[in-house]
Parts: sequence; structure tokens; C-alpha cells
Amino acid sequence: MKPNKYRQAIAEGRVPVGHMIMEFGTRGIAKILETASLDFVFFDMEHTGFDTERIADLIAFTKATPIAPFVRVPQGLYHFLARCMDAGALGVMVANVRSAEEARRIVQSVKFAPLGYRGLGLGTAHNDFIQPDPVAYFKQANESSVVICQIESVEGVENAEAIAATEGVDILWVGHFDLSQSMGIPAQLQHPRFLDGLKRTVEGARKHGKRLGIQPGSMEQARQWREIGFDVFSYNSDIGVYRSALQSSINDLRTLLQHG
Repeated sequence: MKPNKYRQAIAEGRVPVGHMIMEFGTRGIAKILETASLDFVFFDMEHTGFDTERIADLIAFTKATPIAPFVRVPQGLYHFLARCMDAGALGVMVANVRSAEEARRIVQSVKFAPLGYRGLGLGTAHNDFIQPDPVAYFKQANESSVVICQIESVEGVENAEAIAATEGVDILWVGHFDLSQSMGIPAQLQHPRFLDGLKRTVEGARKHGKRLGIQPGSMEQARQWREIGFDVFSYNSDIGVYRSALQSSINDLRTLLQHG
């Protein structure tokens, strides 16, 4: 089983850093990401056209790198979660988790017994097509796999502590735009109610030793959210990084051409 670089970062006392792929699902993207020394990458199924077969390809491409492949699924359903794990994902993110009961079902779909009821399809992609020792593999897989519950609603904030208390949940991850929309203050990320929601989620997670994740789109956001207590970061999406870099470079080029 591929080592989980996210887990390694934590063991080394580092803040794990990743990135989200929503558009550039190409054969070369994993090696491009490796140049940034990422700890993990999210392949997004919630807001993209990526199907399970494309996700399986992207996970396979990451095997040429040390980066831990995580998948964001649109719902916490067994057929999303187990199939991504069987393709070789080392973690899953589930959108808009609202209760501890939802979190328990997610964990049970990801983990093998005794922590869950994930079915056995051994010797396939998640084992590099080598038949493993079942008992040793179940233990390793349960310890390595990462379960991420997104807090994206007022109800999720209210239940953040209970979700964090769920055995097998590793990270509470705030979906900031969705949370602000749920509060009736869309995109108002400096609104006192939104900031209070962030702080309450952090407090709930910390009570149970769980980590806090978020995806800033700028260094200013990263700095503020780090100060609030977030300790896992995915920096922007491929779309956001490419758009910003292209716009900046084209503007610089036009300025040069106009004054050169």
C-alpha cells in the first residue's frame, strides 16, 4: 500500500498542504503537482464532470509521485466511497456533512471491519494488483485512510463537536462559500456570524483532537484562517491558480508591449 504523505507530514510536525484538481485531469498533472512538493491532492467529483473511471486514472497517475490522492465525493454514499478507495484513494472528502450519524456511515463505508463494513476486493488497484496479507492490510488501510467531513451548513456547525467525536473522522473541513450561503450571507467571509462559525467548528474539532481543514484562495485568507486555528490547507483549485497566473502574466505582457 502506498505510504500516505499526509500522515507523514503530521508525524513530522508539519502543516499538511495540498491542492484541488477540478479541470486539469490529465496524465501529466500528477508529476506537475510533484514539483510543488504537495502532501496531498483532492480530485473533485462534486463540481466536475470527473466520473469514477477518470478518478481511477488520476489516482493511478499519482502512483508515480509521493503525493497522497484524496477524492471529494458529492455524497457520502457507499458506492462513491468504496469505489474510490478500491481505486487507490488514500482519503475521501464528503460534502456537506450535517450530523454524527452521517459521519458514522461515511466511516463505515471507508473502513474495513471492525471499524466499518467496506467490502473486500483484494489484489486490485488499491493493492497494486498484488494479493496482500488480509489481516495486515486491513489494519494498515484503516490506520492510513483519511476521512474528511465538510462543514458547509449552519446545522453542520451546530453538530461540529459531535461529528468530530465520531471514531474514524480525521478532519473537519469548512466549505467557506457554502457555509456563508447557508447562513444567508453568501461570500461575506468577514461577517461576524461567519467568523463565529469558523471558530465554533475549530473548537468542536479540537475538543476531540481532530484537525481543521480549509481551502484559501489567497495568502491573506490563509493567514487569517491559520490564526483562527486551521491546520490543514489546500491552496486553491487548478482553475483558480491557472486563471490568476494567466491574467497576471497577460497584463504584464500588455504593459510591456505598450511601453516597450
